[in-house]
Amino acid sequence: MSAAPAGPALPARSVGTLGIALLALNGMIGAGIFGVPAGAAALAGPWSPLVFVACGLLLAAVMLCFAEIASRFDRTGGPILYVQTAFGDFAGFQTGWAFYIARATAFAANLNLLLASLAWLWPPADDGAVRIALLALLMGALAWVNVLGIDRAVRALGVLTALKLVPLVALVVAGLAWLAPAGAELARTPPPPLRDFGLAALLVVYAFVGWESAVVPAGETRNPQRSIPVALFAALACATLLYVAVQAVAVAVLPGLADSERALVDVGRALMGVPGALLLTAGVVVSVAGNVAGTMISAPRLTYAMARERWLPGGFDRLHPVHGTPHVSIVVFAVLTFALAAVGSFLWLAAMSAMVRVLIYMGCIAAMPRLRRETGPAGLRLPGGWTIPLIAFSASLLLLIQVDRDAV
Repeated sequence: MSAAPAGPALPARSVGTLGIALLALNGMIGAGIFGVPAGAAALAGPWSPLVFVACGLLLAAVMLCFAEIASRFDRTGGPILYVQTAFGDFAGFQTGWAFYIARATAFAANLNLLLASLAWLWPPADDGAVRIALLALLMGALAWVNVLGIDRAVRALGVLTALKLVPLVALVVAGLAWLAPAGAELARTPPPPLRDFGLAALLVVYAFVGWESAVVPAGETRNPQRSIPVALFAALACATLLYVAVQAVAVAVLPGLADSERALVDVGRALMGVPGALLLTAGVVVSVAGNVAGTMISAPRLTYAMARERWLPGGFDRLHPVHGTPHVSIVVFAVLTFALAAVGSFLWLAAMSAMVRVLIYMGCIAAMPRLRRETGPAGLRLPGGWTIPLIAFSASLLLLIQVDRDAV
């Protein structure tokens, strides 16, 4: 078991399995599922739902590795601690800094996407002073809720999770009658070329990343060695089932899915008319809101963990005297992301953010041999020796080498 270094008082352990599962689920189900179906259909056609199955299995291998690693730690930090323990302070610092910047820039991009989606319902939302005021209001509210306590933040996240799932589940229910004819068409359609299937997987996996943030607040989690592995797989199962069902319905309902710019909104309109389009548009807004709320919980804990390792100034690990939360880290992250979101669009950072996370996956998997030696029999031990870690590392490498050179 990794021992905590001397330092400020530790935060309260107030998050349970459900809270960690909500963090992982919100990390995965963001804006991606509202845009990815069109690209997946363009590359894999009627076979595209199987791409989501393949990505779910790929992430299961990676999550199994994280489940073993997370079961050996009970401190806040996640990938920072894993890499630092295996490879030293410099590698841990680089991992933490890359993770933090990737989360901050992706967060800013999501804020812009949130306001752009809201503008479809209320045009002034993405224009001039109103846009800046809304950004300030959103960041202030998120920071305030998180400073009051992680338990309050998780409860708010639970409400957003329920709201974001409503339009997606409604879409699936409304389209169930279309699935049988679609299955018959799939049987008549030859599978896509292997390269197209691989490119589709690279696109679709972006809708799955983000769950790794759920391992960061282990220091505020009750029984993290058990809660985190259970929560990760519960979230992955829910997300995969939902994604496969949504893609199957989208392919069945919308023949021009591959050319759609607002894929699920168009599917909602085809199934339920204008109310369906409005419901799915609201779903985009709520889904991105849930995604940024989850990031607001996990990202400040990265600078808190880095300060406890003496890699950042001591103020970042300061805890609120009443609420016991890392309020300095929370406020700094809120100000940073407000500034990034206010100066322009950061949608181009999506691919970079996902690429950095795949690198982090590989770094954590590479840390497993030393972590197993140093922690001995403590924690979970995967069956099959090194089979699962090798599959997870190879699959991550395969995704990484397909990233566009401009993104690198």
